[in-house]
Amino acid sequence: MEILLIILAILVIILISKGIVVIKQAEVMIIERLGRYSRTLDSGLHIIWPIVDKRRSIEWRYVKTDLKGNKYTQVRTQTRIDLRETVYDFPRQNVITSDNVSIEIDALLYFQITDPKKAVYEINNLPNAIEKITQTTLRNVIGELELDKTLTSRDTINSKLRVILDEATDKWGVKVNRVELQDITPPHEVKVAMEKQMRAERDRRAKILEAEGEKKSQILVAEGEKEAQIARAEGEAKAKYLVAEAESRAIKKVAEAVGTTGTDPSQYLIAVKYIKAFNEIVQKNDKTVVVPYESSAMLGSLKAMEKIFKS
Repeated sequence: MEILLIILAILVIILISKGIVVIKQAEVMIIERLGRYSRTLDSGLHIIWPIVDKRRSIEWRYVKTDLKGNKYTQVRTQTRIDLRETVYDFPRQNVITSDNVSIEIDALLYFQITDPKKAVYEINNLPNAIEKITQTTLRNVIGELELDKTLTSRDTINSKLRVILDEATDKWGVKVNRVELQDITPPHEVKVAMEKQMRAERDRRAKILEAEGEKKSQILVAEGEKEAQIARAEGEAKAKYLVAEAESRAIKKVAEAVGTTGTDPSQYLIAVKYIKAFNEIVQKNDKTVVVPYESSAMLGSLKAMEKIFKS
């Protein structure tokens, strides 16, 4: 009898230990009673009936990295559902753009379970379902874009993927927070063509910048020459003006000097010009002297100068 009591006490202790469940923060557990959904256990201490109540398991996916840096997927079956944000790092996907270029895309998906009951009962193998729908949506979105647009529109693609995936996974009790394209790898021959195009574009820009620099330099030189010509013209005009002013004053002085003798001042000035010209001819040692046709005017001028000197 004592042995039976001891065995019964041990069984009760085992049942009680099996019935005590401690749930950690940010985790939940689905409990089924006799095969049907009973309740969802939140974080804290809970007691269940070990024989009647059963913990419902769910498949969960983990991405591992080996020592060589290679990524591989590991799926575990567990009874606790993590409500924290989860990152799915999918393998590279081959996607064809609208201009028939095959590229490889490495994507990250950040999601969070908001309704554990839907995540368990509305879909079988939730991680696999999320991966497949992400791959399909990625192919559809990229298939509508050309290669150049795909390489330059990551933010647009990420936003579009997030909206589509969030709407599709809502019935599974999943909230897709964001999608990130880590890397987009085009084929080798496309890379080579793109590099050549980039070099040609850089050369074209360099030539344009060089031409613009030469153009500006020529403009500056032309403006400088123009300003120099203007300055020279202004200087020459000022010099001529000063010479004219001096000649005008000289003529006035001559007119005042010869006015008393009754001689025309213009004849005096002409005579001075003739004498200066003859002086230059003599200094050049020319054997031939050309006498102007209007020699009578010169003689008249000399007579005028004679009268001035006598007076």
